[in-house]
Amino acid sequence: MNYSFLAPRQIVFGWGRRAELGTLAATLGQRVFLVSGSRTLERTGVIDRLIADLASAGLQVLGFPVESREPEVLDVDGLTASFRSLNPTANDVVIAIGGGSTIDLAKAAAALATNRQADSVVDYLEGVGRGFQITESPLPFIAVPTTAGTGAEATKNSVVSSNAANGDSSTKPYKKSLRSDLMVPRLVVIDPELTVSVPATTTAYTGMDAITQLIESYISRRAAPIPQALCRQGLQLAVPALAGVVADGTLRESREAMSQAALLSGMALANSGLGLAHGVAAALGVTCQVPHGLACAVMLPTALRVNREVSQARLAELERLFDQSNSRDALAADCFIKRIEQLCRSVGIPERLREIDVKRVQLQGLVAGSRGNSMSGNPRDVSDDELYALLEQLW
Repeated sequence: MNYSFLAPRQIVFGWGRRAELGTLAATLGQRVFLVSGSRTLERTGVIDRLIADLASAGLQVLGFPVESREPEVLDVDGLTASFRSLNPTANDVVIAIGGGSTIDLAKAAAALATNRQADSVVDYLEGVGRGFQITESPLPFIAVPTTAGTGAEATKNSVVSSNAANGDSSTKPYKKSLRSDLMVPRLVVIDPELTVSVPATTTAYTGMDAITQLIESYISRRAAPIPQALCRQGLQLAVPALAGVVADGTLRESREAMSQAALLSGMALANSGLGLAHGVAAALGVTCQVPHGLACAVMLPTALRVNREVSQARLAELERLFDQSNSRDALAADCFIKRIEQLCRSVGIPERLREIDVKRVQLQGLVAGSRGNSMSGNPRDVSDDELYALLEQLW
């Protein structure tokens, strides 16, 4: 057995623990670049109270409100330029408060603020640009998630899209990762109370993203013991909790369960990778503008059926987390797939690609756009022809 494991240096978890952010941040630096992506938290005064807490801890706070959309090349380049213009040092701290998109955006800018081989993130993205690497330590980075789904607070990458390849309309759209072990956040502050205001549909989509990550990391061809243990606990928390918290977002125990599951999913995927559902979800996002969590949820049952034969034993193990009555792996694996299909229906996930505005003529482009890092972790190889047939059947 041979594996490595990466995780944030410090994790602070609990209801209301955002109140400790000032004291915690003061241990890492003196000036804070606060990147906020939640207009709801701004309107309700949460961001102002956090700024006051940071100031009370003796920190100088510079605010950077950003759009809550999935980050694009121009977003990263703009925020990076803003950081660089302030002549940052190791005594500056980047805090990102928002969903996974905000955290990814700030994480990328924190890395590029200290890695200056090029002006654009394009030159650092996997499979794009000039292949530059993150070699210098990023600015100290603190993640404060306000949704429970992406696990971006615990990963070593930032996902960046380009619908016009940084202004070059001759280049096809893409969604790629900026990735480095150095990008794992130094500190994560997870306060499930911040997720209470998240709408039901977003709760469903982000929650299914976490569940997809937990399952795909568990059956990934790069699966390892520590991430698999995290996946088991995460699924035991999330699968029973999600439908209830979608129906009633004020349920404290369910919000806590989903926040914990999202964190575990981030640590799992950072170490074990993902699979087909996430591979296609990236293409659905950039080609069809489907929200990431929704795309993952729509693809998950198909991905499970595609991988059922080679992952039967592992899928059976996951089913026995909820029902130990099936001693035969084949039956237990089938029951787990049905369990996930039922969960998707219960939280309002569409079953067909056409229901999320995917056009049939886009299917071939989705095949080409699915060949990223996530697909490389799928338990078995899937040819372009097979993937096209799967998408056509799902359409």
